[in-house]
Amino acid sequence: MQINDTQLKQVDTQIKRLLAADNFYGKRLREAGITGVSSVEDFQALPFSEKQDLRDAYPLGLSAVPQSEIVRIHSSSGTTGTPVIIPYTQKDVDDWAIQFARCYEYAGVTPEDRVQITPGYGLWTAGIGFQAGCELLGAMAIPMGPGNTEKQLQFMIDMESTVLTATASYALLLAEEIEKRGIKDQIKLKKLITGSERSGEKIRQRIIDALGVEYYDIYGLTEVYGPGIGISCQHSHGMHVWSDYVFLEIIDPETGEVLPDGEWGEIVLTTLVKEGAPLIRFRTHDLSRIIPGDCACGHNEHPRIDTITGRSDDMMKIHGVNVFPAQIEEILATFPECSSEYQIRLSHLDGRDTMRIYVETNGSVDWEDLRRRVARRVKHKIGFTPLVKIVELGMLPRSEKKTKRVYDERYE
Repeated sequence: MQINDTQLKQVDTQIKRLLAADNFYGKRLREAGITGVSSVEDFQALPFSEKQDLRDAYPLGLSAVPQSEIVRIHSSSGTTGTPVIIPYTQKDVDDWAIQFARCYEYAGVTPEDRVQITPGYGLWTAGIGFQAGCELLGAMAIPMGPGNTEKQLQFMIDMESTVLTATASYALLLAEEIEKRGIKDQIKLKKLITGSERSGEKIRQRIIDALGVEYYDIYGLTEVYGPGIGISCQHSHGMHVWSDYVFLEIIDPETGEVLPDGEWGEIVLTTLVKEGAPLIRFRTHDLSRIIPGDCACGHNEHPRIDTITGRSDDMMKIHGVNVFPAQIEEILATFPECSSEYQIRLSHLDGRDTMRIYVETNGSVDWEDLRRRVARRVKHKIGFTPLVKIVELGMLPRSEKKTKRVYDERYE
């Protein structure tokens, strides 16, 4: 998809604001001799921005408004390196709530619903975003935050929550607890909205079967408002991204070339009306594609991206082969005996790199036979044989936030 005239004018306005603010981005644009954009070619000549650029602007170098106009900051959830601080004006906060309320509407949530919010609050954008959109829509917000599973289940029953918002990892943990306690008949959930981490088809189906809910994927990142800039609709084929707030591109992660609709690559986002910290051609490292054609829901003004398959910076290199966690997950999904949970550990033993894959199963299968078959399938698909370890169902850790699945111990 190409940038349209309205979006082009909005980007031009953003560039002029950044130059006037003389902030981190403004200085970079001035050094590059950029004063504005008036064509598709001008836009595609704009430099990309990266997360490291945002770190280099710490603490408030991204701000494009006077400090008196900043009403809130958020920070990305990364645990390494200098934090990324994103300032928000009141208009940014309001715009984010509007986008989030639209997400709820696309998922069929109404003011009659009761929305149990389990993602984290504080510097992380998730919890407060889910709450703001819920309140703007007029539904009842139940702002639980993460953890305290006992209380989550009690409130789910007593408050008769109809919508659950969570990471896929925590939704799985709750689903397993509900099954274990035999309380599914006391749960009134109808819909689940998850975000913040990639989830494969196997974990999705496991949760759907256990909770009996409609499953919706929400998209977003702290650097660009937060979750809520897009969501899957009731036809469950891709996530609509709000093109009146962000412009979406897919690029080749290696060359930076803009790819046509339908081709897989890296998502790049440009904020069109954000005031506090406008972003120009921000490389998200999320891998997806723009789904060509119309959606059955009829909302074709907003482009759709496919399910996120992973991140371009998640790639593991072992024995000279580039491997993504999603590839291992796809292989494991072909074994009905395996649960949705797995763990990959990379280590350096006896002068060579080793990949160990931990897989859950139940006691009713031949573990040794399963181990051999999984190792053989990985060798066939990836090109080398991993060490496969079969463990009992429930042995791998569950998370109240995001589940860490890859541990690279080669450089520790």
